[in-house]
Amino acid sequence: MSGYCDYAPGHPLHGPYHDREYGFPQRAEAELFERLILEINQAGLSWETILRKRDGFRAAYDGFDVDTVAAYGDAERARLLADAGIIRNRLKVDAAIHNAQIVQSLRASHGGFAQWLDAHLLLDGRPRDKAAWVKLFKNTFRFTGGEITNEFLMSLGYLPGGHRESCPVYAKLAKRRPPPPWMRAAKA
Repeated sequence: MSGYCDYAPGHPLHGPYHDREYGFPQRAEAELFERLILEINQAGLSWETILRKRDGFRAAYDGFDVDTVAAYGDAERARLLADAGIIRNRLKVDAAIHNAQIVQSLRASHGGFAQWLDAHLLLDGRPRDKAAWVKLFKNTFRFTGGEITNEFLMSLGYLPGGHRESCPVYAKLAKRRPPPPWMRAAKA
């Protein structure tokens, strides 16, 4: 998505996201869950729409607390579907609740969401490619097709392509210790 490097800098919403978040590794469960929910909700819409509604999502989904969202029932579902501050799509709301329950299960199987991602970074000793990631996500989560999975993973540094090499953010990411997961995997 190196085209993002062309129009995001200087934009009031895209600029800060591009410069400080996109492609930067995250470890905290709530941040990973937030990114997954936002990417799912972006399907069919612009990323700018999602960035504009980000605070609304944070409030509606209780700060992206996985345990709270996983316990949502019919009343919370109805509340979300009536909330104009988010995307009111039943499939996306149901996916958020289901995926929170999956993230809970990743604690037992892998120690957490970040550890699950790390455990799948390599496939047969080589960096997992987009197709393999998409298959894994489709078998694990709900509402995670090819573009959603790709953007989620690029946004967290698990797949390359978030920034082109001439972008100043790319250089900043390359200097991080540890570097983004895709850079680590490429050296494996």
